[in-house]
Amino acid sequence: MEPLLSVNNLEVIYDKVFLAVKGISLEVPQGSIVTLLGANGAGKSTTLKAISGLLGPERGEVTRGVVRFAGRPLDRLPSPRRVALGIAQVLEGRRVFEHLTPEENLLAASTMHRDGAHVRSLIDRIYGYFPRLAERRSTRAGYLSGGEQQMLAIGRALMAEPRLLLLDEPSLGLAPRLVQEIFDIVRRINQEEGVTILLVEQNARAALAIASHGYLMENGRIVMAGPARTLRENPDVREFYLGGGSRMDYQRVKHYRRRKRWLA
Repeated sequence: MEPLLSVNNLEVIYDKVFLAVKGISLEVPQGSIVTLLGANGAGKSTTLKAISGLLGPERGEVTRGVVRFAGRPLDRLPSPRRVALGIAQVLEGRRVFEHLTPEENLLAASTMHRDGAHVRSLIDRIYGYFPRLAERRSTRAGYLSGGEQQMLAIGRALMAEPRLLLLDEPSLGLAPRLVQEIFDIVRRINQEEGVTILLVEQNARAALAIASHGYLMENGRIVMAGPARTLRENPDVREFYLGGGSRMDYQRVKHYRRRKRWLA
C-alpha cells in the first residue's frame, strides 16, 4: 500500500549556500504516527517546511528530490494549495494570535469552510479534546499558559480538517506533566479522527511512546530508522537520546559517531 506521505532523496539549501537537508528519504503510512527525532539544528524543522511549502519566507528551497502526498508530487505547489489537499503544520513556538481569544483564533482558521454549522461543530470537537480552551475561550490568547497556547495551535490546525498533521516540537518549553497531556491528546486525535501525524521532536522518550515508527536525523541526514520499539531498545538511542547512559566523554562520542556512520 502506498504511504500517505513519501519523501525521496530530499535536499534543501538556504541562501543558495547552506545545505541543511542532505538527501533524506522517509515514509509516513496512512493513519500512523511517525516521529522525526534529532538534536537542535539537525534539519528536522526544515524537512517539515519542505513538506508544507513554508521554506520560501526563510530563503530556503528544495534543490533535489520529490515529496509526494497521496501519490501526488508537491513540487512548486504553494502552501495554501497543500493545505487544501489536506496538509496542516503546527509551527515551533506556537505562534497564536495573541490579541485574539481562543475562539477567535479558531474562527480565523476556518476561512476555507462556508457552512457556519460545520465550523461550530469543528470548534466544539476541538473543545472536546482541549477542555481548558473551552474554559478560557473568552481570554486573550496572549494570557494563556504555554501549554494552553500549544493546545490552541494544534486546535487551529485541526480546523482545516487535515489528513496529515505536521507537529514541530510540541513539547518545547513545557513541564513534563503538560507534555504527557498534550501527547495523550495527539494520540487520541490520531485514533479517533484518523489523522496521520508526522511529529518532529527533541524529546525522544515522549515521541517514541506514541509513534509506531521513527527516524533519527543528524546533521541533515537520516542516520537510523525503524519501528519505535526498536529505536527505544537501541543502546545508542538509549544512551544519547533517552538519557539511559552515564556522563559522556570525548572518546565515547567519537566511538558513537563511528558506529552511526556504519549504521547509516
